[in-house]
Amino acid sequence: MTAKDKLPRMAPSTAAQNFTARESWRIFGIMAEFVEATERLKPIRPAVSIFGSARTKPDHPYYATTERIARLLSDAGFSVISGGGPGIMEAANKGAYFGKSPSVGLNIQLPMEQQANPYQDISQTFQHFFARKFMFVKFATAYVVMPGGFGTLDELLEAMTLIQTGKSRKIPVILVHEPFWRGLIDWFKERLVAEGMVNPDDLDLVQVIDEPEKVVDAIFDHYQSRGFLPLPEEHELMLNL
Repeated sequence: MTAKDKLPRMAPSTAAQNFTARESWRIFGIMAEFVEATERLKPIRPAVSIFGSARTKPDHPYYATTERIARLLSDAGFSVISGGGPGIMEAANKGAYFGKSPSVGLNIQLPMEQQANPYQDISQTFQHFFARKFMFVKFATAYVVMPGGFGTLDELLEAMTLIQTGKSRKIPVILVHEPFWRGLIDWFKERLVAEGMVNPDDLDLVQVIDEPEKVVDAIFDHYQSRGFLPLPEEHELMLNL
């Protein structure tokens, strides 16, 4: 039996044909998101992307810590990029908004939970998660990851994967609030490293830092022997991201 014999023989319905046509045209919408966002965001470098829970209330210590980190980064000359929504995202934008550098929100259209916060100098809205995630990586000089849920973990693991596989340049990835991340880091060591799923030095891709001032220091330390802008070979990496 050949591969051709295994394929189902179906006469597509009119509805299926129309759906396929709509899917093909959708590609142009995706292209437009990439082009528009790239053009709007290209002046903002150097920038730091900050991630964390949309559910964190303004009176929570995580919110205050995030706002402090973002303000320090903004005053130090970094644009701050967040997901543009409430919670930690709002705290990041708020800290940067009242600082010296741009506050950037990459908003996503969701049926629930996401509502743009008012602290954005530049606000860009996406329909597609993958286009939005690409922009977080493309323009980031560093990642600062606050406590969060599935979306935060998704961003963290994607950044680690891209750096580990050489698809993205090596940038600081900083986890803030050690008690929150302790179990995950221990699991990385006890399962991923112990069972040979990753190399021990892959864990060096992340740092755990609690103090806002030390977060900023760690980013400067990483770039002390080079500029913040991508090197020529890193530009090539980003073109193939």
